[in-house]
Amino acid sequence: MAHERILPTPEAEDLLELVRGIADKELAPRAARDEEAGVFPRDVFDLLGRSGLLGLPYPGEYGGGDQPYEVYLQVVEELAARWLAVGLGLSVHTLSCFPVAAYGTEAQRAALLPEMLGGERLGAYCLSEAQSGSDAAAMATRARPGGEGYVVDGAKSWITHGGVADFYTLFARTGGPDSGGRGISCFHVPAATPGVRADPPERKMGMSSSPTAVVRFDEAPTAADRRIGEEGQGFAIAMAALDSGRLGIAACAVGVAQAALDAAAEYSRTRRQFGQAIGDFQGIAFMLADMATGVEAARELYLAAARRRDAGRPFGTQAAMAKLFATDTAMRVATDAVQVLGGSGYTRDLPAERLMREAKVLQIVEGTNQIQRMVIGRDLARAADAAETGAR
Repeated sequence: MAHERILPTPEAEDLLELVRGIADKELAPRAARDEEAGVFPRDVFDLLGRSGLLGLPYPGEYGGGDQPYEVYLQVVEELAARWLAVGLGLSVHTLSCFPVAAYGTEAQRAALLPEMLGGERLGAYCLSEAQSGSDAAAMATRARPGGEGYVVDGAKSWITHGGVADFYTLFARTGGPDSGGRGISCFHVPAATPGVRADPPERKMGMSSSPTAVVRFDEAPTAADRRIGEEGQGFAIAMAALDSGRLGIAACAVGVAQAALDAAAEYSRTRRQFGQAIGDFQGIAFMLADMATGVEAARELYLAAARRRDAGRPFGTQAAMAKLFATDTAMRVATDAVQVLGGSGYTRDLPAERLMREAKVLQIVEGTNQIQRMVIGRDLARAADAAETGAR
């Protein structure tokens, strides 16, 4: 069900219509089948690239779409509503391009971004490790001086597109073992680099079409001109990227929640019990009303944060709020959709059970929702301290 949107320009309206057409024709008919088979839809990402959708929020001079985040995120939502593996894949690719676009030199942007944004390359974001998930500053992967730049050793865990990506945006330690976040640098590493390989994909609860794997770097040579930003700046780059990435996850969550709501609402009108549609019973009608209200609130929250970003205002706390609220909403709405569908909702014949399994991961990726609460809480504490200082 197409949600009525208020878009900033007629061009944005045309763009979203294009995306809906692609999503309805190319994604929706095959999502359940390919998820069941665990097929990665590389052809879909090729199509998105040819359609100019893999670089929407980046500058046109480098092959991007010059679109505000407010528009880009609605594209992500539409794709995720039909197939989360694709919507989230676009979000991860966009995240992987951010360091070069925002912190790369002019020479790096000119050399790397056209292929990254033009659909010829698919990216992955290598930050997490087995022992340093939420505590990213404790990473052990190391880039030491060697050859014409660096030699990388280590392993990154839970990497979306691990093994199928064409490049990895890698964060590795260049400082001493006790340097914390100050000793981390960012690198652009082509997947074909010697010593780079991926383990078999993880066997996950959902999103089987989106490979998640450990990516290993064994004496992997990395040229000095593939370091993005200054040495030791990597942690700051990673955190800045995640602020934007969390908005992508929020948009994905709203897409999943909208799809679950649509499935439940449609079923409530066609399923009859006791001589009437089940949607006419107050218990179901109130459940659907709460689901719809949550979806709408989550959408407005991520759009408000996106508009702050587009205006150049601080948005990190708002991104954390949007990610937290939207993904919790998606889990609740998807669970309620299964309940509305009853026994049918628990089978794979209808999409509700798949949406419920997919919603869960969104509460975990790009910072668990417990981490989002920490981010929000710390910002509240800072604001309270500042207010108290100003009142003295």
